[in-house]
Amino acid sequence: MFKLAFRNVFRQKIRTAMTLAVIVVSVVGLILSGGFVEDIFVQLGEAIIHSQSGHLQVAKRGYFTEGSRKPEQYLIPDAEGTRGTLARLDGVDEVMARLSFSGLLNNGRTDMAIVGEGIEPDREARVGTYLHLSAGRQLKATDRHGILLGEGVAQSLQVAPGDRTTLLVSTPEGAMNALEFDVVGVFQSFSKDYDARTVKISLGAAQELLDSDMVNVFVVTLRNTKDTHRVAEAVEALLINGPLEARRWQVLNDFYSKTVELYDRQLGVLRIIVLVMVLLSVANTVNLTIFERTGELGTMRALGNRSRFVFRVLMMESLMLGTIGVTVGVVLGVSLGGVISMIGIPMPPPPNANLGYTAQIRLLPSQVAAAALVGLLATVGAFVVPALRASRIPVAEALRYNV
Repeated sequence: MFKLAFRNVFRQKIRTAMTLAVIVVSVVGLILSGGFVEDIFVQLGEAIIHSQSGHLQVAKRGYFTEGSRKPEQYLIPDAEGTRGTLARLDGVDEVMARLSFSGLLNNGRTDMAIVGEGIEPDREARVGTYLHLSAGRQLKATDRHGILLGEGVAQSLQVAPGDRTTLLVSTPEGAMNALEFDVVGVFQSFSKDYDARTVKISLGAAQELLDSDMVNVFVVTLRNTKDTHRVAEAVEALLINGPLEARRWQVLNDFYSKTVELYDRQLGVLRIIVLVMVLLSVANTVNLTIFERTGELGTMRALGNRSRFVFRVLMMESLMLGTIGVTVGVVLGVSLGGVISMIGIPMPPPPNANLGYTAQIRLLPSQVAAAALVGLLATVGAFVVPALRASRIPVAEALRYNV
C-alpha cells in the first residue's frame, strides 16, 4: 500500500508540486507569525519587568488596591528583615526597596501633580535595563538631591538636566515638606502614561521628605523570568497569614494578560483561516486527481479490492503528501525564522508607548508543532470526502471512465 501510494503521489509531478507549495507556504506562515507574536509577549513582559514592576512585589496588605491614594498608610515594618528573607530564596537576583509618594513638582513658574518613587539607585540601575535615558544620566547613590523625570513630566514643566526643581509633599502626620532637587536625567519607559506622571529620587531623599525611615514595597527581580511561578509560590507561603502580601508582575500589569489574550485569539483565527485555505486548495487538486483516476480505481475494485482498501490507499496518499509538505515547511520556517532573527525587524513604538524595538522570530516547539499539525490535518481532511466518494462509486460506473 505504501509503494502504491508513493507512486500515485508523484505520478502528476506538477500538480503534486503545486499542492505541496500550498502546504509549505501555509506551515511557514504559521511558524513565522507564531514566532513573531511570541516575541511580542516576551519583549513586552521583559520591558514591564525591567522598567517598572520587577518579577514580584511585596507590600503591606491592601497596598496594591488602596496604596496609590494613601501610600503613607502602607509602610512595611522591619524592612531589612523582610529584605533578607526574600533575598535568601532560590532564584532571586535582587530585592529593591521603594517608597511611593505623591506631591507637587515646581519648576519656579508652575506646579505639576506627580507620582514619585524613592528608589535605591545602584540596585535599580542594575535591573532597569529597559529604562531608556533620553537626556542626562542615571541617578546615583551619591545624588542625595538628584531627581529623574519621566519624559512627559520634563516636557510639561519644560525642564532639562541641570535645572532645579522643588518637590512638595505631605508627610504621614499631615505636615508639608519641601526639598530642592537637581534634574540629573529624563527617562523613557515602554509606557507614555507612566512617563507622563512619574519622578524618581533616592530612597534616602524620599524618607527625608516624608520624615520616615520605612518603605512601601520591595521589588523582587529573578535570574530567570520562567521561575516567577515557583518563586511566587515560595514567597506566598512565607507571607501566608502575615501582614504582607505578594503580587506577580502579570497581576500588577493586567493589560499584559489582556494583550496576550488578544494576540492568542488573533493567532487562533489565523490558524483557522490557514486550515480552511489549505483544505480548499488541496481539495480542489484532489477532486481533479481522483476524477482522472476513477477508471483506475474501478479497475482496482474489479480485481477484487474492497472499497476500504481503495479508501486506505487514497488516505495513505494524503498522509504522505501532508507529511512531505509539513516537513519541508517546518525546515524552511525554522530556517527563515533564524535568519530573520539574526537580521531583526525594526518595529515602531506600540500604542501608548514611547520606544520602538527590534522584533525577532522566537520559535517555540509548541508553536512549530501547532503549525505542522494544522498543515497535516488540513491535507488529510481535504482527502476524506473525495476518497469516500471515489471508493463508493459502483464498479460498472467507474469502469466506464476507461472507455
